[in-house]
Amino acid sequence: MTSSVDDKQGGLESEFEHSPVPQSHRKGLATVAAVWFGFPMILTNAVPGGVVVAMLGFWKGLGAIAAANLVMLLYVGLLSHRAGSTGRSFALQATETFGKVGYVIASGFLATIVVGWFAFNTGATGATLNSSFGWNKDVVIVVAGLAFIAITYAGIRALSLLGAIAAPLFILVAVIALVIVARSNDLGKVFGYQGVGGGAMTFGVAVSVIMATFADSGTMTADFTRWSKNGREAVIASATAFPVASMIAQVTGGLVVAAGAIADPATDGGNFLPILTHGHGVALSALAAVFVFVNLGSVCSHCLYNGAVGWSHILRGRMRIVTLVLGVVGLVVALAGVWSFFLSWLVILSVFVPPLGGVLIADQFRRHGPRDETFRPTAFIAWAIGAGGAALVHWVVPQFSDAVTGLVVAIVAYLVIERVRVQA
Repeated sequence: MTSSVDDKQGGLESEFEHSPVPQSHRKGLATVAAVWFGFPMILTNAVPGGVVVAMLGFWKGLGAIAAANLVMLLYVGLLSHRAGSTGRSFALQATETFGKVGYVIASGFLATIVVGWFAFNTGATGATLNSSFGWNKDVVIVVAGLAFIAITYAGIRALSLLGAIAAPLFILVAVIALVIVARSNDLGKVFGYQGVGGGAMTFGVAVSVIMATFADSGTMTADFTRWSKNGREAVIASATAFPVASMIAQVTGGLVVAAGAIADPATDGGNFLPILTHGHGVALSALAAVFVFVNLGSVCSHCLYNGAVGWSHILRGRMRIVTLVLGVVGLVVALAGVWSFFLSWLVILSVFVPPLGGVLIADQFRRHGPRDETFRPTAFIAWAIGAGGAALVHWVVPQFSDAVTGLVVAIVAYLVIERVRVQA
C-alpha cells in the first residue's frame, strides 16, 4: 500500500509512510525546527540533567551534559542530513542499510522502544498530577493518553504546532521555578556544588545517561527531518534540539539541584514541578497543570509518531490506523503501571541503539547508489560488534561512555567489514 502525493487520509495530508516525502510537500525550516525544538525541552529531560549534576557536582555535571549533547549534535545531524536530502523516513533508510527484509529487525526494534517511551511519559503524566494535586491517576492517564494519540493522528503539522507551544512554555515555567528557588536559596552556591554521588557515577556513565534519553528518537530523526527542504535545513532543524533545547532542559534540572531545591536529587533529579505547586497560589498551580499536559504531551506524541511511522511501513498499513493501535497498547501499558519500569530498562539501550545509528551513518557515507538486497549480514555484524564494544565498556571500563564507544566501534567495524568484503 503506497501513499501518493494526492493521498488524503480522513481529510488530512498524507504522512508518506511508504515513500519519500516529495519536494512539493516539504516544510519550511521553522516548521521542522519547531518539531525538534519542542521535543527534548521537557520535564523528564530535566530529571537526568539533575541526576548527573547531583552525582558529579555542578561543573563536572555540566561538562558531561555538554559532551553528550555535542555527540548528539553530530550523530543526529549526520542522520538528518541524509533524511533532508532524500525525504526518506528511518524505515526507508534502514531498508537500504539492512536489506528489504533485514530492516524489519532494526526498524521494529526502535519503533517498539519509542512506544515504550510513550507509555512511560503518559504514565508519568498521571503520576505527576496525582502527586501534585491529588487527581485520580488512572483518569488522568486515560484523558491525557487519548489527547496525545489525537495529536499524533493529526500528523507532522500538529507536532510542529505543539512544539511551538511547548518550548516557550517550558522556558516560562523554568524561569518561574528558578526565581522561586532564588528566594529561599543562595544561587551563588551553585557554582561550588560538589554533588552527593561520592564517585558512584563516572563521567562516562553520565554522558551515556544523557544520551540514552534521546538515543532512540535521535536515531529515528529521519521521521521528522525528511520533511525538510534539503539536507542543510534538516541539520539546522535537528541542531535546535541538540544541543539547544536539550541543554536548556538538562541545565535547568542541574541548576535546581545545585541550588539545593531538591530533597533527594540522586533519585528525583531536576524535577522542578513541586517547586511550583507547593504553596504558591491557584494561578501558579493551574499553570503547572497545563505545563505537565503540554510538556509531556510533546514527548508522548513525538514518540508515538516515530513508532507509528516505523510500524506502518513494516505492516504496509496506514500511519494513522497504526497510531490508534499503538496508542491503545501504550495506554494499557501505562494503566497497568508497567511504565514505571521503562526508564531503568531504556537506559540500558545506550548499549544497543547508538551502534545501530553508527551503522546507518557509515553506510550512508560509503554507499554509492541504491541497493536491492534482501538481507545485509555485514550491517548486522557491525551492529553486534558495536553493541559488544559498548557492553564491554559498560561492565569493564565504566569510566568511559558505552554509548559513544558503541557508536564509534560500529562505524569502524562496518567500514572495515565492507572494505574486506569488496576486496575478497
